[in-house]
Amino acid sequence: MENIRQAVFAGAWYPGSASGCQGEIERMAASSSMIPDMAGAHTGGIVPHAGWYFSGSITCDVMRQLKSTISNPDAVVIFGTHMHASMPISVMRTGAWETPLGNLYIHEPLAEELMRRVPGIRDASHATDADNTIEIQLPFIRYFWKHVKILPVSAPPASISIEAGKSVAAAATALGLKIIVLGSTDLTHYGPNYGLVLKRKTEDALEWVRHNNDPSMIDAMLSLDPEAVITQAQEKLNGCCSGAAAAALSAGRELGAVRGKLLAYATSFDKSPGESFVGYAGIVF
Repeated sequence: MENIRQAVFAGAWYPGSASGCQGEIERMAASSSMIPDMAGAHTGGIVPHAGWYFSGSITCDVMRQLKSTISNPDAVVIFGTHMHASMPISVMRTGAWETPLGNLYIHEPLAEELMRRVPGIRDASHATDADNTIEIQLPFIRYFWKHVKILPVSAPPASISIEAGKSVAAAATALGLKIIVLGSTDLTHYGPNYGLVLKRKTEDALEWVRHNNDPSMIDAMLSLDPEAVITQAQEKLNGCCSGAAAAALSAGRELGAVRGKLLAYATSFDKSPGESFVGYAGIVF
């Protein structure tokens, strides 16, 4: 019996039908001011993972840019999952992940090669827990690269994720594969809902997040510095899945990336003002 992981956020965090997903992605692309840069090659990007209402347009910009220079990859490797630093790397080794636009199948040879290279890695092929960090990206991948295969990797905020990123690049190179690597992370989670309150006034908090705390993490990602990304998140609480971002940056660097480019930045306050809000960035490298 085929192992298919269900799309548990469809119809809530993003549209639940094929026509709904396609229409929303096309609407986001049409309303974007980002013009894809066709010059040069990219190896991957950083994408946020809130519901599409809040951060979908940023993810769409990243996907559009990557599509413009990588039209036909063999696989998209997506690092994500909310994890503690002590948790092991895990990978979906077989099967498929459901999306309203159709199933995305696992690139099993790449998964096997990664399993061989990473000590202690776990097989998460039959996981059923909800994982917005990865699932929220999948309809975009299916839309922009219809027949591509994927490799979802859960990466904790620890140095093992940096090494796993290197192993992904080495595995793809050994198999002669052209891949895209994505790191799924949001930025500062500020306010009473998240247990981080440092300013008395909301406007002061917004100023601090937008012009101090989030830019510090963004600079580390633009510098392709995975170690700094993990340290930033630990010290400044400005990255909720820093291991995923660090792994993607590490893989991208091994694949030849030399710098990052910020395509878009926003906060959930822009759509829904309140005392609690989250920062989002879209980056390619």
